[in-house]
Amino acid sequence: MNKLQNETSPYLLQHKDNPVDWYPWGDEALTLAKAQDKPILLSVGYSACHWCHVMAHESFEHDETAKIMNQWFINIKVDREERPDVDSIYMEAVQAMTGGGGWPMTVFLLPDGRPFYGGTYFPLEKRYGMPSFRDVLRGVYDAYTNRRDEVNTMAGNLTEAMNRVVLGIGGDADALNADLLGQAVKSLARDYDPTYGGFSGAPKFPQPMVWEYLLRYAVHTGDKSALNMVTKTLTEMARGGIYDQIGGGFARYSVDALWLVPHFEKMLYDNAQLSRLYLHAWQVTKDPFFRQIATEIYEYLLREMTTPEGGFYSATDADSEGEEGKYFVWSLDELRQILPDPLYDTAVEVFGVTKSGNFEGHNILTFPNPIDVSAGRLGISSDELTGRIDLIKKTLYVTRLQRIPPGLDDKILTGWNGMALASLAEGARALRDANYAQYAVRCAEFLAQNMMTADYRVYRTHKNGVSKLNGYLEDYANLIDAFLEVYQFTFDEKWFTHAVGLADHVLAHFVADEGGFFDVRDDHEALIVRPRTVQDNAVPSGNNMMAKQLLRLYAYTGDAKYQTAAVGALRLLSNALGQYPHGFGEALNAVDMLVRGVDEIALVGDKQSEATLALLLEINGQYRPNAVLAFSPLAVGDEHPIPLLRGRGLKDNLPTAYVCRDMTCKLPVNTVDELRGMLR
Repeated sequence: MNKLQNETSPYLLQHKDNPVDWYPWGDEALTLAKAQDKPILLSVGYSACHWCHVMAHESFEHDETAKIMNQWFINIKVDREERPDVDSIYMEAVQAMTGGGGWPMTVFLLPDGRPFYGGTYFPLEKRYGMPSFRDVLRGVYDAYTNRRDEVNTMAGNLTEAMNRVVLGIGGDADALNADLLGQAVKSLARDYDPTYGGFSGAPKFPQPMVWEYLLRYAVHTGDKSALNMVTKTLTEMARGGIYDQIGGGFARYSVDALWLVPHFEKMLYDNAQLSRLYLHAWQVTKDPFFRQIATEIYEYLLREMTTPEGGFYSATDADSEGEEGKYFVWSLDELRQILPDPLYDTAVEVFGVTKSGNFEGHNILTFPNPIDVSAGRLGISSDELTGRIDLIKKTLYVTRLQRIPPGLDDKILTGWNGMALASLAEGARALRDANYAQYAVRCAEFLAQNMMTADYRVYRTHKNGVSKLNGYLEDYANLIDAFLEVYQFTFDEKWFTHAVGLADHVLAHFVADEGGFFDVRDDHEALIVRPRTVQDNAVPSGNNMMAKQLLRLYAYTGDAKYQTAAVGALRLLSNALGQYPHGFGEALNAVDMLVRGVDEIALVGDKQSEATLALLLEINGQYRPNAVLAFSPLAVGDEHPIPLLRGRGLKDNLPTAYVCRDMTCKLPVNTVDELRGMLR
């Protein structure tokens, strides 16, 4: 075994038996590189990455290749999910050198950590116009040994460019306005695929933050075309192969433009964001299909991705038994053996199953037609067809459980758990589901007890009872989001207190001088640059998620420091938001909150009374992305920990709602109709 044997990351442990002398990122490897004057070979990936597995099998398990690596390099393996700081720094370098990036990522560093060459996947033998990995190793070592001055200059120039503190995309806070929001929509519309939804081209990624923004925009402005883009995309995605029609949950992305063939890994962060998006789409449209997909994702997360402690696992692999997608696909003959008539004929019709299949001779199940169309073809009612489909899904799910499942990445990441908890808590509130509520509180308790300290310092990862690694800005921001959502259905003030404590910790330790935030605390390990991510990728940028949470806390507290910090972060992006909205979905959601304002709702009344429940139902049943809710069962004095509730009493001795905006309140009301009229 190599030095990875004592790690907790499932990805690193996958490589502990490689003949490569792998080290985890840390002082031991970096000190050794300097002592032996060897370049560093940094390999970055994650457990559910298909091509990471391919490169591992081809090269890292190959004795001759490993011998070259061990002789000439200090080899470091990094799980990008545990160390997003290391990943983001060297991904930026690879993108600067090659014009692209992805995983597996292979970067060659000087002993002091400065990068001088890199790429992504390299094959064992030369093909596809790519050099063989061994040829790359030989070329890099030759350059390091015989052209050191040239390598030093290249590394110095690249690091200097990466280390510029002032962002080159800054702008004016006055540009954060309604015109900017509209410009972003026009830019997104130009790239929209009207046939299959999503944005034109392949591969296709779900991009939930962008669709959330378009949904917000449609609701705020009445723009039907924006709403149609969202509903078309969500419908096509949920009927495609990217969605697991049997077990629920979305795969990472589709390799084609039709949402048909997925990359089969399932990530917690995708399903956390998409469950919330489908919930919101249901709230806006009342289309039961969107509610169905949201609940199916929740059930998948609770059934397959929930840890015994109460958190959520990170991901499942694309491969099983060495084959991509084997766990998820079906043949016509299999269905014939498993399903009796008429369920077999129904499955063939409903899921578009054919003898030749749609994926390497097998079938990825899709849902190509609406229920009423398939029911008409089968000569039965829609209700009867729905019943058959439920039975087919249960039967195939039980059958699938007998297969060898994909690998599970069972580490618990704070930021991703925050996203999942925020969605589940909002689902509990909107759907009035006691089971979701129970799981949400359990998860919140786990995160509060295990993933942060009493002074609100956050850990990144947890496994086997051990929490470790410094939390990143995205961990703090998503945890704040989660705790605010848990507060808004439990009304337990400790969750609000935790959210404030985390936000104040960020303002004390993450803020950049010119505005915005660094990804790491001020006492984090010194790297070649202090990383700072402002673009939203597969997960929201910590910078942009934090800005949104600060605006929510400003609405709750009236404390200007939260709004000032949020504006300072978003101001830097004003030039980029309208031109490149694909990369700033969460930032646009935050700007929407800033521009359109927040409804500050305070409710006082006996929570068990029908009148109070009716007011809560009106608040919770609608899509209100720019609203915060505080509740007290009794009249409140001036000392309450939530400033929005201070001084709130009962009007006419009845449950009473107060709606404020920008710290200015309207008259208190007692009825649902009056409340509805005040809320936008």
